[in-house]
Amino acid sequence: MISAAGRSFGVDVFVHSVRDSAEIEPIIDTFAAEPNGGLVAIPSATITAKRDLIISNANRHHLPTISAFRNFPAAGGLASYGVDNVDLFRRSATYIDRVFKGEKPSDLPVQEANKFQLIINAKTAKVLGLNVPPALLSTADEVIE
Repeated sequence: MISAAGRSFGVDVFVHSVRDSAEIEPIIDTFAAEPNGGLVAIPSATITAKRDLIISNANRHHLPTISAFRNFPAAGGLASYGVDNVDLFRRSATYIDRVFKGEKPSDLPVQEANKFQLIINAKTAKVLGLNVPPALLSTADEVIE
């Protein structure tokens, strides 16, 4: 799916699964060898557990990284764009309340995320030599200086 999306924009997408720490550096080395590359860290238990290793290796190669969770740019990655988890948790509390008041969970409508956050680490952008357009910075939900 992500490969097809990349092709629709004329972007080559290379997908690699990471199972342990030993695979991270060689994969990042491969991405870094490509001109104008970047790394999209798809959320998984391994990616979350190895976040700092991924970010340090990517930054060493001046390879921009983005993820779905705020903890990536907070730890030195370039950016994140994803669901606002605080909003999801707040909304789930209303469902729990409705169940406790007697409604059947199967009668409750499925809700999708409707609030997303863009977080940009301006400090990392500067280290990577990237100029983030002011228009993008102004639309970000948070800019880490």
